[in-house]
Amino acid sequence: MTDVASIDEGSVDPLDFLSEDPPAGDEDGAESSLSMFESDASTLFADQRRCLHALLKHRYLSAERHPDHWQVLLANAETIRGRLNELFFELFIDRDHQIAFKRQAVSETGDPLPSLLRDVSHTKEETIMMVYLRQRLFSQRQEGEDVVFVDRQTLLDEVADQRPEHTTHRAMDQKRALKAIDGLATAGLLLKTADPDRFRISAIIEILMPVEKLRTLWTWLMEQNGTAPEGDSAGTDDEEDDEPDLLTDLGKDNA
Repeated sequence: MTDVASIDEGSVDPLDFLSEDPPAGDEDGAESSLSMFESDASTLFADQRRCLHALLKHRYLSAERHPDHWQVLLANAETIRGRLNELFFELFIDRDHQIAFKRQAVSETGDPLPSLLRDVSHTKEETIMMVYLRQRLFSQRQEGEDVVFVDRQTLLDEVADQRPEHTTHRAMDQKRALKAIDGLATAGLLLKTADPDRFRISAIIEILMPVEKLRTLWTWLMEQNGTAPEGDSAGTDDEEDDEPDLLTDLGKDNA
């Protein structure tokens, strides 16, 4: 399950690093050993700072893709959580899937907090692909597959199948679909393999799209194509053209 506000702290001590002896010959102890450049006032060790930097830079960290950062994060979760909180981020750690990511914090009063993330809307093509990836991952895992792959052409075909019949700009639609694949690969939802046209589906899609959201998005897609059952609506008439922001939880930005 996703760890939102608390972490199983019985397995690690986030302050273990404080018990380390200072480097030999360092009369000032650990404090002076923390400096990495002139006027450096940080109180974090280099590995902690690099882990924090990676969390800010990437959409998510995983034990598979970032093994060094992952171990540092588990050993110093509360320290790194505190630094993210100072920037109005929350830290989410899912130990089952071995994935961690930052998310914009929400104040207790509901008032907006300063944000470093860009508010990005996502295309219909990205939405279609993400729904398909979530369904495919679930289906294949039900059949006992731990690692699930998908081909570029399969994703293109899925988008084409969801395209309304009245659409005539096929070349432009194809271009948008190809761009959507690149975007999902950049976000880490599609993991590259030795074959440039074959991807592995990241487990982050399960966290990003729980069943409830999957149903909502599926209804939205059917509405866009005019295939939703009468009376079945995911929103008001004023919202029907709004495209869901699916990667908000992962902070889809350039930070």
